[in-house]
Parts: sequence; C-alpha cells; structure tokens
Amino acid sequence: MHNIKEIRSNLKNFENRIKQRNSDIDIEVLQNLDNKNRNLIQKKEKLEQEKKIISKSKDSSLFKKSKDLSKEIDNIYKEQILIQNNLNEILIKLPNLALEDVPVGKDESSNKVISENGKINDFSFKPKSHYDLGKNLGMIDFELASKTSGSRFVFLKGEIALLERAISNFMIDIHTQNFNYIEISPPLMVTASTMFGTGQLPKFEEDQFEIKLDSDSEKKFLIPTAEVILTNMVREKILSFKELPIRLVASTACFRKEAGSYGKDTKGMMRQHQFYKVELVSIVEPNLCLEELDRMTRCSESILQKLELPYRKILLSTGDMGFSAEKTYDLEVWIPSENKYREISSCSSCGSFQARRMKARYKNKNNETNFVGTLNGSGLAVGRTLIAIMENCQQDDGCIIIPEVLRPYMNGLKLIKVQQY
Repeated sequence: MHNIKEIRSNLKNFENRIKQRNSDIDIEVLQNLDNKNRNLIQKKEKLEQEKKIISKSKDSSLFKKSKDLSKEIDNIYKEQILIQNNLNEILIKLPNLALEDVPVGKDESSNKVISENGKINDFSFKPKSHYDLGKNLGMIDFELASKTSGSRFVFLKGEIALLERAISNFMIDIHTQNFNYIEISPPLMVTASTMFGTGQLPKFEEDQFEIKLDSDSEKKFLIPTAEVILTNMVREKILSFKELPIRLVASTACFRKEAGSYGKDTKGMMRQHQFYKVELVSIVEPNLCLEELDRMTRCSESILQKLELPYRKILLSTGDMGFSAEKTYDLEVWIPSENKYREISSCSSCGSFQARRMKARYKNKNNETNFVGTLNGSGLAVGRTLIAIMENCQQDDGCIIIPEVLRPYMNGLKLIKVQQY
C-alpha cells in the first residue's frame, strides 16, 4: 500500500509509474480527496485550539460556544472518516511501483532474458508430453479426477506420486540444510484480512476459493500460495533488527480458480486448481531487499541445477509483474513437448508495500521504527518440476530416468517403467 505523503511529493511521477503497471488512476480525484482531508485537519486543529483557550478561561458565558465547537469538531471528524475511507479505497487497489531497472512494457513481450542455463536435450525421437507419458505409464489419471472433482484436477499414482513427494522433500531439504530457511507447516486457510496483507484482496477476490463457514465470521479463503500465510506471520508485529533476516520455507497445496486463464493449458498438469509448491519467504530490512532477491533467486536456481534441468532467468517487465512486486525474476524450465520455456519459479521483492498493509515493522539500530521489507519466491512449483523431469528425462520407450539427486528419496529407484493400475 502506498504512503499518501510520498505520493503528494511528486504526483505526476506517481501517476506515470502507476500507468506503467497497467493500472488506471484518476490523479485529480486522489489529489482533491487528499487536499480536503488536509484542510479538515487544519480546521479541526484550529477549533480544538480555540476550545482549549475557552476551557482555560473558565468563563461560564462561553460555555455554549464551547459546546458548539465540540459539535463542529465531531462533524469534521465524521467527514474526515468518509474522506479517508474514499482515499483508502483508491490506494488499496493500486499496485506497487516498479524499481528503476525494471523494463517498461505492457506484457511479457517486454521481459528481459538475463541468462540461459543447462543443455537442452537433443532427442533422437519426438518427445512426448507429460500427459501422454503419464497415461502410457498408467500413473496419471485426468478422467477419474474429472469425474470426482471436475476439470483442472488430477490423480497421480504409484511411482509418479512417489516422484512428486520426492521432489517436494528434496527441495525442502536443500532450502533448510544448504540455505538456512526455517521449515513451516502452516494452515491452508486464511482470513480476508490476511489475504489483504499480501495484496490478493480486494482486487483479486474472484480468483480465490472462498470457504463458507458460519455467517458471522470473517471471510476465509484457501491459500493461493504459501506466501500469504508465511508473510503474515509478522503481521502487526514490531521486530528488532537483530531478528532479521527471517527466512521461511513451506511445501503446501495451493488453490486457484485460474479465472483469467480460460482456454489456456486445458490439457495436462500445467495449470491446475490444486497444486503443490515449495514457497520461500524472507523478511528483511528494506534496504537489503535487492540483495535478498538475488540470494533467493540463486536458491531456486540451485534446485534446477541439481536436477540438471535446462532453464533460463527472466527479468519481468512492469506490465507482467505481480500486484505487490517491485522487481521480479522468473525462472523458466525447458518443456520439450512444447519446444519452449515455461515458468517454474517467480521470485519477487515487494519492498515495504506488503508491510504497510500488514503493519509489519521493526526497530533499526538507531531504535527508529520502520516497515520491514518482504520477499517471496517459488523454490519451486512441484507439479511443473514433475512435468519437466518427466519430459526432459524420458526415453524412447516411455520410461522416465530418475535424476540422481532424487534417487535417495525414491527408495533407490533409477527408472520409472510402464505399468498398469
């Protein structure tokens, strides 16, 4: 969420930078509301000062005037509340501002390729999709999931189910043992205020799965990503700089309606309503956000490197970043059946944008209270990692070679062979 004082200092610059994020703003409406609010503050302060003078005089003849002043002050206060609510309604729907080095553009076409890593396999046969591989193995069943749950769900069976679990456990071990993230097993259901804190609400409510409980309680939602619950662990807290950085990791199911993706990736596991993801979250001093972003991205890259999967690193443009991000690196893994790279991780610095919404603060070395910086990243999306392994490690007979680093998690299994269930 944005600070109105900072907006006020350079309105035109703020308007331009918001428009770079593909978001509309009527800057005159914002300015008029701010001016009205400031004028009311000054008027109220003047009346309060006048009332204070009357009170000190102890002149009974001025009692009625004092009472009238109190009534006027109360009316101003009520008017202020309305104006501030209108102001906040505008501010809470505005995305974070992109940093200076982020490419300006309307969509992914303006993204910048930073690096390409690993060797793309030159198959001697036409590589199959994970959809066909899984069907031939008898270990992925979309038809059964469609009967029980509807579209965009899947049953994984046998060794493919084991491989999914192995991928998740491997990622958690690397992030906790090599990079000192603290593993968390969090709730998968959160309140509306929690979703507001990280920026999913109010703007993206239609994309979320709401859970209906008793009618008197606050709205609750299934988490679209563990970023929501992990980041909110510092909500409404005042930390010490000595407690920072805080680095958290969780492997959870995630739930998304995918409301804006009608017709996209309708076949296979690439875009599901329910999927598993290993999420990284960092809470740092705000001046260290970019340093932490580089570190977090390297942590995610290390998973792909250890799995020996070809990938590339992308710097997202202003029009392709998430709502709360100020800078984002995407990692895209090579998918042979599509002959292109697909997103498998997104690592973002949010600066103090989420912290303002959550009222998450810390005391620095000078005992000054400031908002913390927050970051989040996929380390990695488990389902898409499974897809990448199946397709990049497939053999011409439809078998899947297990990456060496995963074999200890697969009871020593080296090859997934065709079976029937």
